Amino acid sequence: MPTSTSNRKTSDIVARTISSPPHLEHLSTLSKNVRAKCLYQFSEPVSPHIAARSSLEPISDASVLAAVHDELSTYATGEDGIAIVETAGGVLSPSPSGSSQADLYRPLRLPVFMVGDHQLGGIGTTISAWESLHLRGYDVRSVALFAEDRYDNHSYLKDYFAERDIHAFSIPPPPERMTNAVEDAQSMRQYYEQAGNLEDVTAFTELFLHAHDKRISDLKSMPAEADKAIWHPFMQHRERSKDTIVAMDSAYGDYFQTYSRQRESQASSASETALLKPAFDGSASWWTQGLGHGNPQLALTAAHAAGRYGHVMFAGAVHEPALRLAQTLIEKMGNPRLSKVFYSDNGSTGMEVAVKMALRAATVRNGWSPDDEILILGLKNSYHGDTIGTMDLSEPSIYNKKVEWYSGRGHWLDFPQVKMRKGQWVVEPPEEWEGAQATFGQGSTFDSLDDVFDFEMRSQDQSLYNRYCEVMLAGQEKAGKKIGALILEPILLGAGGMMFADPLFQRCLVEAVRNKSLNPRSSRDENEWAGMPVIFDEVFTGLYRLGRFSAASFLDVDPDIVVNAKLLTGGLLPLCTTTASQSIFEAFLSDDKSDALLHGHSYTAHAVGCAVANQSLDTMMKMDRDGTWTVFKESWSQPGHDSALPAVRVTGAWSMWSSAFVKAISHRSNVDYVFALGSVLAISLKDPAGASYASTAATGVRDKLFAGKPGEQWVIHSRVLGNVLYLMAAMTTSRETLEVVEEKVFAALE
Repeated sequence: MPTSTSNRKTSDIVARTISSPPHLEHLSTLSKNVRAKCLYQFSEPVSPHIAARSSLEPISDASVLAAVHDELSTYATGEDGIAIVETAGGVLSPSPSGSSQADLYRPLRLPVFMVGDHQLGGIGTTISAWESLHLRGYDVRSVALFAEDRYDNHSYLKDYFAERDIHAFSIPPPPERMTNAVEDAQSMRQYYEQAGNLEDVTAFTELFLHAHDKRISDLKSMPAEADKAIWHPFMQHRERSKDTIVAMDSAYGDYFQTYSRQRESQASSASETALLKPAFDGSASWWTQGLGHGNPQLALTAAHAAGRYGHVMFAGAVHEPALRLAQTLIEKMGNPRLSKVFYSDNGSTGMEVAVKMALRAATVRNGWSPDDEILILGLKNSYHGDTIGTMDLSEPSIYNKKVEWYSGRGHWLDFPQVKMRKGQWVVEPPEEWEGAQATFGQGSTFDSLDDVFDFEMRSQDQSLYNRYCEVMLAGQEKAGKKIGALILEPILLGAGGMMFADPLFQRCLVEAVRNKSLNPRSSRDENEWAGMPVIFDEVFTGLYRLGRFSAASFLDVDPDIVVNAKLLTGGLLPLCTTTASQSIFEAFLSDDKSDALLHGHSYTAHAVGCAVANQSLDTMMKMDRDGTWTVFKESWSQPGHDSALPAVRVTGAWSMWSSAFVKAISHRSNVDYVFALGSVLAISLKDPAGASYASTAATGVRDKLFAGKPGEQWVIHSRVLGNVLYLMAAMTTSRETLEVVEEKVFAALE
């Protein structure tokens, strides 16, 4: 699988390989402008993963990639030339580490010139190799084969690849190897000269170089073309231009490969030659990224489901991926109330479904009429999506103004927040709770994040919260308000500004609304909803984003309805589930079809998404079991309280961002507070004008992270929410990667 790059900035034609094939000795004798170098060579002519066993040091994929990248970089002198990276073996042959070579070289995503198989069975071998590369996001520019009359593979494959807009050509096979080395060298020299002058070879060379030039031209033009044609979400377009739009050539693992017109001009002045710059995906691509970009296992799973099903009608039908996913969610959430899974396309629509479920159940039990005004109870700065229904349920202050179509039918409560200030964990009551600060007393600060979740040790705070919730609900009842549901984003309020709600307060609120005096259960079933249905919006916080399968487990309560999306498919496809209790489901049972939950989508429970979700959850559950995240958890472990216990105890609350780093940045002069949980880090920056969604206090740090420093190999792409800069890792991000990210963030906060 030779892979080539003509960045037109290499001074020579250079062959690079992971093991030395016999023709390299001939290649280096052709011209003084041709140089060949073997980066890795082993004593035995066997597969690299076996040959590498003789090496004193293990050869990792990262070390091979670094060696290839560094070697190619030495030829970026500004002169014209072509660099060729020749691999050893086939597309899926093992690398020295044991991974497939297609996966090994994927982060470089060099354009591919593939050598096909001209022998018996070679048609299937060549097509399979191409499909393996195509599936992983490689661009296969050309395919070459030896011409062979008996099997005539080259004729068939030329037509096959032409239908797929891939250039294929053939050349005569090389002469037999001669026993005399001098004569053999002369024979090969003559063969190379003749083959190099063939019309097909000349056409291939021109085509390959043209394709490379077009790739660069298209990449450079994308920001300007996007400025003309694209309406971007969640941004004011007066702040956007062709110079600020980032073109993404590809993505793999934790990184985008990005092009920026603005950065190109800065790099030119700094004498940098790289057109593409890797950028750490600091927002986890709007919180979806879980298993890394370009994950080959997810891509294979998606391809299999697409080949098996495509998309099939789901109304009144079922397919295996959807059934298995529903069963997994019901089982693994550990919530005995949940029994039915409803599929939709994204978190916003999933939340709209959840509200319809809850309001129907509350209306049926309470005997409310369609004319009654029914409120939703939630938290200030909550945000549950962009459909008209969910926008109605979000607290208006998120945008600092009320738009005319934004009715905001709800009652929103301010809430205590968890923050780290100057190295100290604090639970800070809202300003509207008069006298609450004095009531908190010593209970307002904590030695560790684990202590915040130790509800048994927080009896004083619990008494305060219980009284507040009881008085609030009594006031609503006295005023004749009808509340149809409680909606919470457990632990973290995401789009509203990355706010860490005190889990004890959320727990007390759930228990308060389930008070039997409000609306007792209609039966003795302890899993039936009481008071009002409780909806947990885990679109962002669920499925290991905060370190656990279920974010509800942090509160030790069982909601009646749970919505999941984002990490559900590991960051590959849109899909959402709304999982409800049996008593919620039964509120829709009737002989009248109009009483059913009349909500659905053309692509409901699409098989590709469900299959990918199953693979994603299987992978993350395995990571949870096999100790993948132990290195992160150890950073948050606390000393044992008993001398008879081990020196540390495993923490219940942990983050992929190190405890030492979080504490260090909390002391920065421009930082108001910080917190980290699971893969999420949030840094609230001080703003003299006040902290709000409209604040620009964090944009300077964001821009500094993306600009990077001269000579840096990669930068950080991030997003901000007002004065809050947040970063997220994928669940597969390594400790080594995050250590470098932490260093860059710490420096950017100066």
